[in-house]
Amino acid sequence: MLMNKVVTKVRRFFYHLKTDYLTASNIVEILVLIICLWSTFGAINSMSRNWQLKQKLQDKKLEAQRVSLEVDKLKLEQQYLRTDEYKELMARSKGGMMEEGETMVILPRNSEEAKNAHKEDASAQIVEKSNFEQWLDLLF
Repeated sequence: MLMNKVVTKVRRFFYHLKTDYLTASNIVEILVLIICLWSTFGAINSMSRNWQLKQKLQDKKLEAQRVSLEVDKLKLEQQYLRTDEYKELMARSKGGMMEEGETMVILPRNSEEAKNAHKEDASAQIVEKSNFEQWLDLLF
């Protein structure tokens, strides 16, 4: 008896499922919904991939521009190093050369006393003022 009730309930469930839910129009609607979701997911995936590729392209363009600017800078530096002005400057500073009529003065190195005196002067100049005193100096 209990078994007959269970079998009857199962048969009723399948009957309602078959007649109410698994109709042709419901199946078509479910298929349309699945196709829409699948195409939407594909479109979102495609847009995401395109955005990533655009970012990579932009990064590569910026890198190419940076390298181009660096090459231009090195070309200008190379041109400067070939000028007579630079050659004369290096001859004066490194080679100790001078032009006619100029005299070269060679100064002795600073003694320890001179170095220490300069450090003491610099440390004496630094005076800590309170915030209020700084505002007064600024305003008046």
